[in-house]
Amino acid sequence: MSDAQTFLSERPSKPAILRGLRRRCPKCGEGHMFDGYLKVVDNCPVCEEDLSQHRADDGPAYLTILLVAHILGFAIHLMWNLWQPEPIVMATTLTIGAVALSLFLLPRLKGMIVAIQWSRRMHGFGQN
Repeated sequence: MSDAQTFLSERPSKPAILRGLRRRCPKCGEGHMFDGYLKVVDNCPVCEEDLSQHRADDGPAYLTILLVAHILGFAIHLMWNLWQPEPIVMATTLTIGAVALSLFLLPRLKGMIVAIQWSRRMHGFGQN
């Protein structure tokens, strides 16, 4: 096995991503990744893994917008073809759905991005 394969196999991506989607530490899967809604903790409370090096930036917001827009686009089409509701009912329903879905997805996608960075040793995660 080459050095690059050994280097990457130490931190498998799939389990880390699944842990990130659950908003858990990408290393141990036990500690909470967030202190509050979106602030990533500096260190995992269970395994003490340093998570302060993450650079999620705008990635989670872009992914959230992308997913919510596609889901709502399908919902608009489906609602109109099946029920043809009044425009105000449709707008209200879809607005509430968009806000709820965005609030649900944003921290999970941020956890996923931090986990990907951790597993691929991006930014400061490659030092240890």
